[in-house]
Amino acid sequence: MERYHFEGTDRYYLDPELKSIVNIALAMEKPLLLTGEAGTGKTQLSLEVARALEMETEILRCKSTIKGEEACYTQDTVLRLNDARFGPGDTGRKVENFFDYVIWGPIGRAFRADVKVVLLLDEIDKTESDVQDNLLDILEDCQFTIREVNQTIKAEIRPAIFITSNAKRELSDPFLRRCYCHHIAFPSPDDMRQIVDLHYPQTNPKLLEAAIAIFYELRERGFEKPPATSELLNWIGALERTGQLPDPKLPPLTGILLKRAGDIQRFRGKGAARERF
Repeated sequence: MERYHFEGTDRYYLDPELKSIVNIALAMEKPLLLTGEAGTGKTQLSLEVARALEMETEILRCKSTIKGEEACYTQDTVLRLNDARFGPGDTGRKVENFFDYVIWGPIGRAFRADVKVVLLLDEIDKTESDVQDNLLDILEDCQFTIREVNQTIKAEIRPAIFITSNAKRELSDPFLRRCYCHHIAFPSPDDMRQIVDLHYPQTNPKLLEAAIAIFYELRERGFEKPPATSELLNWIGALERTGQLPDPKLPPLTGILLKRAGDIQRFRGKGAARERF
């Protein structure tokens, strides 16, 4: 398992606690559930693990309407019906061959891979609880059944499974029991300096300190969508490009930091005026 040891990358700051749990999850082949507010690097972590360890990545972008089955496979019934009526032509498909019409989902592709891959279930908390329970068994056994033909697809090589949650909906206790869990706290100013240094190692120290001070001051104002790490990195990149040192009284390019209309209006001092009318 030494081959699958993650030390961080030139684009991802890895604190010691996170490094430990990532590597034990890789070694024990357990799903790693990452929680934390948006912008703390939950999704990016799995992508950087894949990049560092030279693995392919399969991503399931979770949503409220998703079904556990479609994460594994779906059947293109429309194409099959069309072929039955008009013929498959020179496509090589055969109507009687079910697998000619199967579209593999991210889980199906990960389980069928002949090498170890990273499987990311992004924002699992958007799914319904019954979907989570369905995925629970599939991920634990690394197998699922194609009910139309009663055939089991089982992973010969278990993928490295990462799951992210913004904690908008509670996950079930059985789901949590089967995962290793880690909450990624929002970076402290010192940690943020190290994160920024990975992306902008030549940043003017005065620009960096001013930008970080303004960034954390904005986060304390209680905006609906407070700026996250990605916004800070984009803002510093823009400041470097324009050569501006941010003034705390009137910081430039705040549309990079604040995205919601209400937050922008509130920052400009118009929120109270709107509420009066």
